[in-house]
Amino acid sequence: MEEKILLAHGSGGKLSHELLTKTVVNRLSNPFLDRMDDSAVLDIRGRMAFTTDSYVVSPIFFPGGDIGKLAVCGTVNDLSMAGAVPLYLSLSLILEEGFPLSDLEKIVFSIRKTADEAGVKIVTGDTKVVNRGMADKIFINTSGVGEVPEGVDISGSYARPGDAIILSGTIGDHGIALLGTREGLEFRTSLQSDCAPLNVLVKEILETSKNVHALRDPTRGGLAGTLCEFARNSRVGIRIEEAKIPVGREVQAVCELMGFDPLYVANEGKLVAAVAPKDAEKVLQKMRSNRYGAEARIIGEVVGEHPLRVVMKTRLGTSRIVEMLMGELLPRIC
Repeated sequence: MEEKILLAHGSGGKLSHELLTKTVVNRLSNPFLDRMDDSAVLDIRGRMAFTTDSYVVSPIFFPGGDIGKLAVCGTVNDLSMAGAVPLYLSLSLILEEGFPLSDLEKIVFSIRKTADEAGVKIVTGDTKVVNRGMADKIFINTSGVGEVPEGVDISGSYARPGDAIILSGTIGDHGIALLGTREGLEFRTSLQSDCAPLNVLVKEILETSKNVHALRDPTRGGLAGTLCEFARNSRVGIRIEEAKIPVGREVQAVCELMGFDPLYVANEGKLVAAVAPKDAEKVLQKMRSNRYGAEARIIGEVVGEHPLRVVMKTRLGTSRIVEMLMGELLPRIC
């Protein structure tokens, strides 16, 4: 009989201890976590970036990843978009009574594998168990701490007229991969989420240029939401070209079938950068040398005209104002 999560696993007693030591701590082992203290004592000097996020994705397993990989990537990427070097993460699990222990083991394995790739340590955490029907299998919260190198000052409010807008690859892969799994759609090709840690890519970008002004990963709200945030926060205009935005054939086909606009579909392994024009080409080439930026493109520029607005030149040669998404295109996407 398959082992499942019991309410007693959240009691703080013997079953709680066994669950944590055998299923979680044993697989995420490092000197900080192994002490099992209520707080991890860390040695961090200089400027620090701190972020937190919660993950309620449905389904919890999807092509190209799972909720564990998503949680690590999401927090690592949020730190990286501030130019920080991610160092330490916390991990908090909310488990529903009856959740298969084997699924938890798969998720923890995925967390460890992704953390190792990103070069970060899980140093503290928490586990709670709720009654059956009070959650949807598993929710995860992660917080992250990273060190901001000297001289790095990046913000979504720092985009400047003349900056090139660089996109690291195709858009919409994560959202459409989840949609296909959730709705039981069958694709002739294997469409996978782009979920990935981007800290190494960001490190290489910042080593190439000191003139990167803004970075953002276009998750919920998609590329359109990120560009609108740049425009509003920096009080500039942005002009992009539809023909230069890479969209995979499968994503394009599903979007046309379902009536979606790829600009608004979520991504979990892409970034958008605003880079001074003199460094744009060398940053682009450096991005293309990394597997997570192999399909990078310059898709537009920051302009002084039409401040606070994003304007897109369509394939037909007309202009279209790109607004932020109203409502929720695909709920429970991360």
